Amino acid sequence: MLPTRPLGTTGPAVSALGLGCMGMSALYGEADRAESLATLHAALEAGVTLLDTGDFYGMGHNELLIGEALRTAPAALRERALTSVKFGALRTVEGGFTGYDGRPAAVKNFAAYSLQRLGTDHIDVYRIARVDPDVPIEETVGAIAELVEAGHVRHIGLSEVGSDTLRRAAAVAPIADLQIEYSLVSRGIEEKILPVARELGIGVTAYGVLSRGLISGHFTRDRALTPGDFRGMSPRFQGENLHRNLDLVDRLRAVAETKGVSVAQTAIAWVLAQGDDIVPLVGARTRTRLTEALGALDVPLDAADLAAIEEAVPAGAAAGERYPAAQMAHLDSEH
Repeated sequence: MLPTRPLGTTGPAVSALGLGCMGMSALYGEADRAESLATLHAALEAGVTLLDTGDFYGMGHNELLIGEALRTAPAALRERALTSVKFGALRTVEGGFTGYDGRPAAVKNFAAYSLQRLGTDHIDVYRIARVDPDVPIEETVGAIAELVEAGHVRHIGLSEVGSDTLRRAAAVAPIADLQIEYSLVSRGIEEKILPVARELGIGVTAYGVLSRGLISGHFTRDRALTPGDFRGMSPRFQGENLHRNLDLVDRLRAVAETKGVSVAQTAIAWVLAQGDDIVPLVGARTRTRLTEALGALDVPLDAADLAAIEEAVPAGAAAGERYPAAQMAHLDSEH
């Protein structure tokens, strides 16, 4: 079993690392279905209990994949698994994004489809992926609270919301966790959002802990991205930004080598060290990457290590925004 951490004061205890499953279905180019299933099974066998997905990842593909993995896993592992599902993103047939829908009727509709695809009778943590600017967060959270009351959802989560929205949502119903990007190169939550989450007893599930592979130690300057890989439009992977960011990775690698661990393990361990109320989500798509990520749980960082890491990658050092401008506009957490 892996060590566990609580999702806030009202949420469940989960494995100290969760598995973010998006890349198995979308946005990083082609994925190997057999390897994806093998990785999901390996994660469950290793003691990972938190599986994070979105109903719009591959337009339902990811939920179906997780459903198949759970259905074919040993019963004991299946029963320990917890599902974290994001909803609300509106897609086109071509794969575009056209906005978000947080209306109460839509919330319940999305949940009905997710339960069918996952093959489960409940969702453990349910959250809108981005705040719908046309629907008060109180109405969206209220609809999830009704799903909790009906037994279809166990806990309410949020995603990429700012501190004011966090307070408004928590006034409606207990919030287990806030899912938000947090890594050595994305530290925007530290000033306002994280303190408010802690004040309210809301946990954090941190995605992008390796900044989509940028600070994994595996991304090279000459790497050619495949069609469908959204990093081809990500500012941090463009031109001079990429070179500046990989310079930071080289500095982080020097610190990692002194400890005899990988760059990715160092970056994940740094997030783990920021508080027991933070659960990093690792986006491993293969068993090899999963094994490496889980190794971060065995990387102790003392004050000197943390200081060396911060010197190598200071706050605010990353070049480029974390999303293209059109997607940044949808982030309540950035306003």
